[in-house]
Amino acid sequence: MTRQTWRVTRLFVAIWPPEELLERLADMERPKDPGVKWVSLENLHITVRFLGDADIDEAIERLDDVFLPSATAVLGPALDLRAERSIMLPVAGVDDLAEVVEQAVRGVGSANERRRFLGHLTLARLAKKARPGRSVGRLF
Repeated sequence: MTRQTWRVTRLFVAIWPPEELLERLADMERPKDPGVKWVSLENLHITVRFLGDADIDEAIERLDDVFLPSATAVLGPALDLRAERSIMLPVAGVDDLAEVVEQAVRGVGSANERRRFLGHLTLARLAKKARPGRSVGRLF
């Protein structure tokens, strides 16, 4: 009897920002508002699809031969709140790409994405009683 090994890990499909954008974000003021924890630059990404606990080989197989449409991400114009849990920079222009990825990986992983895709870069995470007053609403 052979034992099958699954490579399961928490996965997501993402767009990683170009260096020029990371440099611009590095120059952005990051106020020390209570309960606001800024995401490090090397961890910034646009989550196209969160898979949760998933078999990495299955995810790769599903995406390997998929034609991904080109996309031009448009950022901003201002920082905003997302569900009172994070400060984000809206990203437009990647919806068609996200839809193709969604179709390709449907049924892969433990995450049951039922929400409409909202392109964004999460810049900071908020504690329950955070007061991000100086951090939100500024133009990018």
